[in-house]
Amino acid sequence: MNHRIKGILFAALLITSCSAVSDIFEPREIVLRMEKAAQWQLDHPAKFDVLEWHWAPFYMGLSDLTETTGDRKWIDEVKKMGETHGWKFGRRPYHADDHAIGLAYIKLYQLDKKPEVIAGIQKEFDWILANPPKQMIKGADGKMRETYNRERWNWCDALYMAAPVWTGLGKVTGEPKYYDYMVQEWKQAHAWYFCDEHDLYFHDKRDIVKVSKGGERVFWARGDGWVFGALVEILQLLPEDHPERGYFLDIYNRMAVKLLSIQKENGTWAPNLLDPTDPPQDDTSGSVFYVYGFAWGINHGVLDRATYEPATRKGWAALCERQKEDGRLINSQPVGGYPKPFDPGTTTVFSMGTFISAGAEVWRMVRP
Repeated sequence: MNHRIKGILFAALLITSCSAVSDIFEPREIVLRMEKAAQWQLDHPAKFDVLEWHWAPFYMGLSDLTETTGDRKWIDEVKKMGETHGWKFGRRPYHADDHAIGLAYIKLYQLDKKPEVIAGIQKEFDWILANPPKQMIKGADGKMRETYNRERWNWCDALYMAAPVWTGLGKVTGEPKYYDYMVQEWKQAHAWYFCDEHDLYFHDKRDIVKVSKGGERVFWARGDGWVFGALVEILQLLPEDHPERGYFLDIYNRMAVKLLSIQKENGTWAPNLLDPTDPPQDDTSGSVFYVYGFAWGINHGVLDRATYEPATRKGWAALCERQKEDGRLINSQPVGGYPKPFDPGTTTVFSMGTFISAGAEVWRMVRP
């Protein structure tokens, strides 16, 4: 078949509706779904400041879409945003939510090597290193103990918002100090709210004592999704010979085993991971991260393909079932910090972004 005919056939496929194509694991169909999701979100901007954390996974999705297709127009949307806002961060210097956008800047820097793209990140992180949040504080009993506040990563979302950015800055600058800070703060967060019994992270220390309606401990799907996604980003950026790489691989593998065991029959993960009855509905905002993380692990030889590919395919199929004709992904729990009932028709910018990233890894997984 000559290139002209191939081009005509590919163009025809791109204008075909998602529902009209039966094989959701055909590479061109995956790209079509990714592009439709990206374009829908660009045409329907979420009502959040573009520098806020809500947008960060979407910018990563655009970056992954460019890597998948070779088309710069997607990541150029991130470039346009960054140039318009002077490559700024949020306003709170210590707060992890205001660091999240930095990973997209680092991705752009890796492509274009323009110093101004990461200058703001480096300036802010160097300031934090020179003015670290208090590590210890004296309690009412006079004893010194580790601080627990939003200047540190005391909620699990923060592990996605900040840790990969610190890792990425270490990667592009070659400066070990950024890796060191990330490892230090992750390990403290791990000590605060990781559950060794279930190999999952509580959203924060308050959740340790919570019990669901069905009598289970409460682990929020998107919360652990943030963590699983963060581990994928860190493992892509941390040097192969870094002394702490095994630490992060161990957590990733432990979480993967647990997540595999609690995937719902319909391919999604429950908003309340251990109790699908509270609330009794599906949630794509956690599921997108698990499909992304499983597919990445298979592609990089970290997870056993025979064990994890069936679950990954099942998860991708479930996401595709919840993608509307126009590219919009529904069943996404809106902004929050714990599992709660929500309108099944809800779409969120962060889920749209990670759906695209999941597609990129599934695309790599199924290619001949």
